Order: sequence, then structure tokens, then C-alpha cells
Amino acid sequence: MAKKLKWLLRFTLRFMAAIVIFVVVYLIAVFVLYHIPVNTNPEKGEIPIYINTNGVHTDIVVPVHNEIKDWRQDILFEHTLSKDSTARFVAFGWGDKGFYLDTPEWSDLKTSTAFKAAFYLGTSAMHTRFYNSLAEDDECVRIMITKTDYADLVEYIENSFSHTVDRKVEYIEGAHYNRYDAFYEGMGRYSLFYTCNTWANNALKAAHQKAALWTPYDKGIFYQYK
Repeated sequence: MAKKLKWLLRFTLRFMAAIVIFVVVYLIAVFVLYHIPVNTNPEKGEIPIYINTNGVHTDIVVPVHNEIKDWRQDILFEHTLSKDSTARFVAFGWGDKGFYLDTPEWSDLKTSTAFKAAFYLGTSAMHTRFYNSLAEDDECVRIMITKTDYADLVEYIENSFSHTVDRKVEYIEGAHYNRYDAFYEGMGRYSLFYTCNTWANNALKAAHQKAALWTPYDKGIFYQYK
């Protein structure tokens, strides 16, 4: 009995030590890698896009339509509660579906939701929101990109949606944060290593814009635009 208790104690201590080491290494990697920039000198263009954060989650905001892409063919105004068709910009964010739909406030967060999201066990969703205008500040940065770079960004965003066999995005009916947004099924899975902000950072990489080498946090993105 004493041997079993000693074994259990050793196992518990080693397990706890492994968790501490993992957390420390993870935080060091976050700090180091988000300070390493990529695409430090992108070509300036004529198409405005925005990176916009609420302090936790980063969205990529693009024109509703131009000669390269008309998002009205995929992201329907009718899917929002307002059905306002005057919007000039549409925001895209990718994330864990459980977080998006079941956790409107941090107080609603369940342990099961957090566990699934952290360890690659959940599914993903795309969140979209229409805007008439955006105000530039510390949490909203405008970037002017070329048509070629924008086309690559469009492809990246399109590939983040789950599609039906006839290439239609899959609308999640009845899910809203406000009158101007809508949710759709996404591709991929969320984890500690691929978060909503990692998705947004990779979107900037796809568009050949300034980005962090890797970051799970919005601060790693906006650090590149100070």
C-alpha cells in the first residue's frame, strides 16, 4: 500500500511539473515568436482592409464588394437581423464554434467548452459582421493592399468556410451577437496553437502583409503595426 501511495505521489508531482513546464515554454514561445515579424515591407495598394480587435479577438474587415470579390453572393444581408443592405464593409473572424455560440459572455464559459477548444476537440465557425464605416484607432488599423494581395486574401477567407456540395457557405440559422452579424460553419479546429488570432495573423500572411511569425493573441498582430 505504501509503495502504491509513493508511486501515485511521484506520478502526481511529475504530472504537475510537466504542466508547469508546458505553460512556461508556451508563454516563452508566444512572447518570442510574436516579436518576430514577417512581410515587413509589403507593397502598398488601392484596396482598404482593416484589422479590428475587441481586445481579445481579431477580425479581418474587407470591402463588401469590388471588382475582385462580391461578398454579397455568399454572406447575405438577409442572414442578419437588420437586413441592412447599405453596408460598405464586412468583417470576418474564425473561431471555435462552442466558444462562439455557447459563450456570449466570459461568465457563460463552461469547462467542457474550454477543454474542447484548447485541445483540438471542437468544431469551428466563421463570424461575419457588416459595417458602414470603421474608425481607426489603437484597436482598428487600416491597411492599403494591392489587387493581387487582396485576391490571395479572398481565397484564404473563402477556404475558411465549410461549403455544401454546390459550393454554398453553410449558414447557422438563429445565431447572432447583434443586428448586423451572422454565423457560418467553418473549416479546421481551434487549439492552443491555432486560435482565432492565429487565423487572423495567417490571413495577413496570405495577403503578404505585416504579421507575426506566430501568435495566439491579438497583441501579437497589432504589435507589428505600432
